[in-house]
Amino acid sequence: MQFNTASSPVSQLVFENEILEIWKEEVTDQHSTFSRINLREGNTICDFGASAIVQTPSYLTVQLNTKEHIYLQPSFLQYINHSCCPNVFFDTTSFKVISLRDIKIGDELCYFYPSTEWKMSQPFQCVCGCDNCLGYIGGASYLSQDVLQRYRFSDFISEQLKIKYSK
Repeated sequence: MQFNTASSPVSQLVFENEILEIWKEEVTDQHSTFSRINLREGNTICDFGASAIVQTPSYLTVQLNTKEHIYLQPSFLQYINHSCCPNVFFDTTSFKVISLRDIKIGDELCYFYPSTEWKMSQPFQCVCGCDNCLGYIGGASYLSQDVLQRYRFSDFISEQLKIKYSK
């Protein structure tokens, strides 16, 4: 039997609201989040909270401090992927997702995972394609001082970096 890719969907819309939509690639099962509206730099995209607070990080949690990691609520936020050229930021002090630059309709929303993670539970080799791609993504603890100025970090991560580099 021959498989006809022209008649088979490559990706499927799995969620949408007035601000964003989430697509799932059928072959890889990868989810991606895209903007449905134009956003200006500094806009709040949405508020978030915790559906659960745990002491151990997972690939689905966001770090608040040394002992607390949260599963995001609303849960669709877990589908905002990593990029070394992020356009959104998870502010874990105000609990808002904020646009870091202007975002156009159809742009994928992505954030810099080390902006909220000190040591990630599942480090990975990044393939974001950004000109400044860092390659290995393991959390903020692995970043050199020259890389730090390119990114915005949560208050907790900023404090951890100050401690690390004040020694």
